[in-house]
Amino acid sequence: MRRGTTAQADDDALKSARTTLTTRQTLGLTLILTGVLGATAMAPLSGSVVLLSLQIGFMSLAAWRVFLLWNSRVQPLSDTPQICADPSCSWPRYTVVAALYQETAVLPQLIERLTDIDYPSDRLEGFLALEADDVATIKAALDLPRPDWLQVLIVPPGAPKTKPRALNYALARCSGDLITIYDAEDDPDPLQLREAATRFIHEGDSLACLQAPLRIRCRNKASASPFLDRQFAAEYAALFEVTLPAMSRLALPFPLGGTSNHFRVPVLRALGGWDAWNVTEDADLGFRIWRAGYRLGVIQRPTYEPPPGPLPLWLPQRTRWLKGYLQTLAVHTRYREGMGWRGWTALAATVGAGVASAAIHAVCAAWVFSLALTSIVAGRLPHFSPLGSIVLVSGVIAAWLLKHRGVRQAGGSYGLGDMLASLAYWCLLSLAFAHAVIRLIFEPHHWDKTPHQAEPEPDIAMIDGADAGRAAA
Repeated sequence: MRRGTTAQADDDALKSARTTLTTRQTLGLTLILTGVLGATAMAPLSGSVVLLSLQIGFMSLAAWRVFLLWNSRVQPLSDTPQICADPSCSWPRYTVVAALYQETAVLPQLIERLTDIDYPSDRLEGFLALEADDVATIKAALDLPRPDWLQVLIVPPGAPKTKPRALNYALARCSGDLITIYDAEDDPDPLQLREAATRFIHEGDSLACLQAPLRIRCRNKASASPFLDRQFAAEYAALFEVTLPAMSRLALPFPLGGTSNHFRVPVLRALGGWDAWNVTEDADLGFRIWRAGYRLGVIQRPTYEPPPGPLPLWLPQRTRWLKGYLQTLAVHTRYREGMGWRGWTALAATVGAGVASAAIHAVCAAWVFSLALTSIVAGRLPHFSPLGSIVLVSGVIAAWLLKHRGVRQAGGSYGLGDMLASLAYWCLLSLAFAHAVIRLIFEPHHWDKTPHQAEPEPDIAMIDGADAGRAAA
């Protein structure tokens, strides 16, 4: 394994987000932007060509989403290997890591949830990876009762101070055959490790990683941000209930979620662990696994998370995600080895589409609003470009359908009010994108920490399905 907590970055700076843009990338982007703007200003026809290219791109994205919907039939349980219920079954050794910083409020709840994991305790190893200067969380972790398999691991001072750096420190010291990552606010299904281990055993060494679905739940009935909470939950549902399972069935790579991903330890070490300089190390790692010739998959048992909360908490988190997506695009467009047309397609349809959509949402909304307002002032009906209208409506409907399918599959509801509210939510993504670009220039490796609070105890009578059973148990 590559030494140090900046494992991958030290091995090859070009394949790490430690270098934001190479000289060649900077010159290339400058020439492209200058050429497009200059040609558009000098020749209107060139502007039409650029606009047509964008329309074709977004129409392709809408078609891709419809294809994912068509492909998103639920995988029958019979297709999933049966979890062994015999106590004499031999299970691989499993390492559980939670990298935490300033999480005293939620730590007792996290330890309680990790304690509930249903896996042979003699085959479990766990680390609470805590930064050396986080005295309050270290003290709380040492004082709280913990299962024998869960240790407190102090990460020494160093740069950058990011979650992936702490994860690399734990990876270098783990003894498991498999490893999984959880965040401070996570509530994983107790049988998630057994399902993942069963899949790894049955599917062979080519399967390097499994992603569990992340589901947003809000137990706080007096939430200060119901609009953001519902839109965030729908966004997660579209990704983890529809998009990733479909891409897994298509044997395509995809950006991992930042938590509840399960890895083969030898593979992860051979890859050098996580990129400590990338603030969405999960998205980057999914494509590095693919480049190395391995497969990614998904499992069914979820991890529940609370929504981030009101705008002052949502915005920094989304800014970090988009900044990390920009870093991931910059890194993976620097070299070609191992990607292939399937890898490039997946990168463009996930990370690239996420960035492009966030960048253009508010622009499209402003365009529609200004044309409508101008027409109203002039006393005539708005006149929109037929092709532009088709692209816009197709994209919106495809996104709505994807969210509707995902939310229903996760056991929630997504109605007309949510669909209309999503138009405003998408404009907030453009705000986050603008922040992300500025932060990428001035603070590329700064980690915007999302504060967490312990969730209130569930009201069993108000919870549906599997979550009610877990609460009752």
